[in-house]
Amino acid sequence: MYSVELDDFSNSDYALIGIHTSLQGYKLAYLLNKQLAIRFKLAEFALDFEKQKASFTVFDYFNKALEQDFFLISNAYKDTETPITEGLFATSDTRTYLIPEKKKVDFFLKMEGDYTADFLVKTVAKINNIPQVVTSYSIEATTLKSKDYLIF
Repeated sequence: MYSVELDDFSNSDYALIGIHTSLQGYKLAYLLNKQLAIRFKLAEFALDFEKQKASFTVFDYFNKALEQDFFLISNAYKDTETPITEGLFATSDTRTYLIPEKKKVDFFLKMEGDYTADFLVKTVAKINNIPQVVTSYSIEATTLKSKDYLIF
């Protein structure tokens, strides 16, 4: 008898890069487009989590020639709440993280398809050449507790 597992539906053939930057998502997507010669656009979907009341922005690009998908995913969602009563501190910000164990990562670059280790190293180096990027590095997705949030 065959049982179906969650892993049967996931694309585990992907590379993940963590990016540290203070840039907004659209600006980072633009700079990555120039640096990596790709064409990110705002995806028609966002990663929405109703329980946490959070939505994470996604930019995507599909390379038809190589059949590779690229996704730029924000790691933080900031919600500003205004209480009913006005006071000294009238608003409060709440941050929710897509991957809580990587709170310092601002964005994830998820690349689905066949990639060599050399390609990954060169991609990280190109991203690190963007002046507004503090650093970027490869992340082994299997080490993440919250890796299921990257399945879409």
